[in-house]
Order: sequence, then C-alpha cells, then structure tokens
Amino acid sequence: MTDERNTNERHNEKMAKKKAARDKIMAAKTGEKGLIVVHTGKGKGKSTAAFGMIFRCIAHDMRCAVVQFIKGGMDTGERRLIEQKFSDICSFDTMGEGFTWETQDRARDIANARAAWERAKELILDPEIRMVLLDELNIALRYDYIPVEEIVAFLRDEKPEMTHVVITGRNAKDELLEIADLATEMTQLAHPFRDGIKAQQGVEF
Repeated sequence: MTDERNTNERHNEKMAKKKAARDKIMAAKTGEKGLIVVHTGKGKGKSTAAFGMIFRCIAHDMRCAVVQFIKGGMDTGERRLIEQKFSDICSFDTMGEGFTWETQDRARDIANARAAWERAKELILDPEIRMVLLDELNIALRYDYIPVEEIVAFLRDEKPEMTHVVITGRNAKDELLEIADLATEMTQLAHPFRDGIKAQQGVEF
C-alpha cells in the first residue's frame, strides 16, 4: 500500500505542476481571429475532419457553408444530413462532376472550378457566415484549374477578419500553406483499399 500511495502522490504532484504550467500558458492566449485551416496529405480523413468542424459550427448555431470543388453529386452522409436537417444554417454547393479521371475534359473541369471559386468568394464575404469549407480545393489547385496566387491574394486581403476558411485535398500548394494558421498533414499508415476493400457507407461517404 505504501508503494502505491507514494506512486499516487508523485502522480498527483506531477499533474498539479503540469496544470499550473498549462493554466499559465492558456491565460496568455486571449486573441480571436478567423482562421485559414488546411487539411492535406495522402492519408484518409481530410474532409472528415473538416466536416467535423462544420458540424461544430452547426451545433453552436453558427452559419456556415460547404463548397465541393471536385466531388460530383454522389449521395454522401454529410451532404444528406446537412441538406435534410440543417439547410437553414449551412448551405451546401457541389460544383464538381466527380474525379478528374472520370470527366476527362479539362476545359469543363476548369469551368466548374471557376464557378465553384466564384461561389466560394460570395459565401466567404457574406458577413453572416462564420465558416466556409472549400472541399478538395487543393485538387483544383494541383491541376492549375485556378491560379493559386488568386486564391492566396483573396484569402489574405479580402477574407473577413472573423471568418474561418477550411481547405481540404492532397498536395496543398506551398503558397497556401504559408498563409495557413493551422495546417495538418494526414499520413497514411494503413488503408483497406490495399486489401481489396471498396469504399463503404459510414466510413468514406
């Protein structure tokens, strides 16, 4: 019992010191601003994490919006839920026609990406909207459907101060990462597709 008591006491002392240090750090963090958030990398979970942020906004009664740059009109769980239950607080625009290897029409892909970006700018500039998710924008930038310089200039110079913008997709451009307030790279360690498992409801869509 004595050894266990000593272990518990040492643990409690350690946690008390950690809490004091943490409280001191948190007390100095008082600023607020609209963030530019980038989820990128080869691993799964980029859009999933971004939609988690959208649902947090919905839960806090914060108006938000989703613009999908690449994904076509397939029925996904998040789209169905938002359109059926939360369309009054979150708009959902699917502007792409599917994966680039499916459309096989660069001119049409560019036109769709341009339309999506124009819609995104409208939503970002709307003073009532607190967060805008630009899903798979990184893919459109990777294929140069929209100049990254244009995206960066708008987000840097015209985005309202308190509006959050969340961007997903592999291969985020360096120019975008340079202006990001929060950037996360998803790393793939294992994936069921390697073992012949197809995309499944509730996991991928």
